[in-house]
Amino acid sequence: MCGIVGYTGFQDSYDIVINGLRRLEYRGYDSAGIVVEDNQGKLYTAKTKGKVEDLVKISTNLKGISHTGMGHTRWATHGVPSDRNSHPHSSNSKKIVLVHNGIIENYDTIKTMLMGKGFTFESETDTEVLVNLIEYFMNNDTSLDFPTAVRYALNEVYGAYAITVMHQDYPGVLVVGRLGSPLAIGLGEGEYFIASDASPFVEFTKEAVYLEEGHMATISLENGVDIRNIKDNEKITPAIQELKLSLEQIEKGGYEHFMLKEIFEQPKSIHDTLRGRLLVDEGIIKMAGIWDHLERLNKAERIVIIACGTSWHAGLIGEYLIEEFARIPVEVEYASEFRYRNPIITNKDVVIAISQSGETADTMAAIKLAKEKGAFVYGICNVVDSSISRFTDGGSYTHAGPEIGVASTKAFTSQLTILSLIALKLGKHNGNLSNVEFMRLITELDALPKKVEEVLATTHDLVKEIAKDFVGAQNFLYLGRGYNFPAALEGALKLKEISYIHAEGYPAAEMKHGPIALIDENMPIVIIAPKQGHYDKVVSNVQEIKARKGKIIALVNKGDVQVSNMADYVIEFPETSECFSPIIASVPLQLLAYYIAVYRGANVDQPRNLAKSVTVE
Repeated sequence: MCGIVGYTGFQDSYDIVINGLRRLEYRGYDSAGIVVEDNQGKLYTAKTKGKVEDLVKISTNLKGISHTGMGHTRWATHGVPSDRNSHPHSSNSKKIVLVHNGIIENYDTIKTMLMGKGFTFESETDTEVLVNLIEYFMNNDTSLDFPTAVRYALNEVYGAYAITVMHQDYPGVLVVGRLGSPLAIGLGEGEYFIASDASPFVEFTKEAVYLEEGHMATISLENGVDIRNIKDNEKITPAIQELKLSLEQIEKGGYEHFMLKEIFEQPKSIHDTLRGRLLVDEGIIKMAGIWDHLERLNKAERIVIIACGTSWHAGLIGEYLIEEFARIPVEVEYASEFRYRNPIITNKDVVIAISQSGETADTMAAIKLAKEKGAFVYGICNVVDSSISRFTDGGSYTHAGPEIGVASTKAFTSQLTILSLIALKLGKHNGNLSNVEFMRLITELDALPKKVEEVLATTHDLVKEIAKDFVGAQNFLYLGRGYNFPAALEGALKLKEISYIHAEGYPAAEMKHGPIALIDENMPIVIIAPKQGHYDKVVSNVQEIKARKGKIIALVNKGDVQVSNMADYVIEFPETSECFSPIIASVPLQLLAYYIAVYRGANVDQPRNLAKSVTVE
């Protein structure tokens, strides 16, 4: 959600910022802007509703004139997408310019105060209020320097933000601050980079500082990076991180879209998530995050899983896994609702927070509440050194690698892989899984990367053809039972996210309690029907659909006869234990959503109104 890029150094800042904004397009946005400082310290701004390429069309005159600049991609919160609401925003004097991710919740009160002091506003944004608040402090006390005025202003606002600010009277200086939204500072040789994540500067440096909550930094070639606590101005010694990200990981590698690339990366991402953790030859699962807190997890009276969107679907499958194999009661909560319903949480509970980005605002808020109640909080996320990874008591990284497509694919299957490891590890430790059953399950888990590779090879072309028949569909139903009910929810979510077709997931048994009224010859129904679990019941559901002339797309195990003979379209996938079938079945569902969206002409990697990292509530 929103993206910030900043630069000061010896290169052309325009090129660095524009290319950096292109790298951040995956986050989702509706407008873009840039400001650069020329050799005399004068600031030049260009901004527009639309995409980065629209910005380029109106800003090429800024190329080659500057070594300091910053840019922004905006996802609208305050004010509709428009040129005037786009960032950067300038103060009344035009001397101070600011870009901002997040929401200033008390902006209206501050705006009223500033208007009473004679300030005027051109936009509907909370960001313009903040930049003018900085100017107010500098006007009110001429002894204040620029960074101090920024600090004073940040102490007056509440909400969530990552900001970068420039001042015409402070050439070559970038001031940044962070509360809630992520911000990274790249440390180069004679140059510094700022970005919402490291992808905009990965080819220039392998060293970065991730700004901590409640910290700000003043960055210049003359004085380097000076980090302070926003509240009391205490100087902070930064922890320098070595970046593991490579340029190849954030490029398409010959695929038409990042989403397709990431679907095909799943054999590797699942393998990387298992690597070093699943040691089949030794008959063990080795996870430091679990081992360090094994007794705390095993003695939990209850586990509460909190997540949003796709991660919530992973949590539902995690509930099935943990309850079946570890026999610990599990509840799954939407993080966005959790803290608003006065939940009962005690120090005997374990809360598992799942987030691809590790920055999801709703999940962070739920984590803070759980910790206040005394619960032990375990995080599962994909981004090293993210907010959730730092704030939780323990956790596991998924090792899925960068996921650029907004619709999650490989992060989802990697989350399921981690949850499988946790459930089996706990079940083995507390005696609920026998040695024989444990070995059978970890052997099957170890085989998943090859089975996902197989399903990609055997179903890709078939699914591509099937998708052509559903380009004009208006509605879809997805059905599954047991472990595959959440897989049906996830399949439906993928389709509506990127193709804009209305789709709903249901437990197959619930079809008779409402959705069956929608079924006719125009209704496509995707049904997940592996041999294990509730196959006979699913057969009955398929017969009910056929009696009403619904169009059936069946996902079945190889060699299936009964469901295949009734289905209009059949997609086969390799057999595995029911508990792991959602990992394999999700892959053709991702491909189906992808190709329907492509044939409909949708922007697959950047679906409308969506953001990759939701850093505001």
